[in-house]
Amino acid sequence: MTTDARKKDTREKIELGGLIVKAGLRYEKRALLLGLLIEAGKRIKGNEAERSRLTVIGAEAFGNGSE
Repeated sequence: MTTDARKKDTREKIELGGLIVKAGLRYEKRALLLGLLIEAGKRIKGNEAERSRLTVIGAEAFGNGSE
């Protein structure tokens, strides 16, 4: 992996961690967080209505509809 690729990967991981903080889940156990993400992944797979519903919630949390 090149230096630029490592930097990009690190930045992406930091941003994803920031989502956990923004969601108010900073102090939850890692196992719980992973379980939440796995469950959410299952719920949205092939379910456009659920994907859209959760996207609206996330966009409102960001304060816009662009994310």
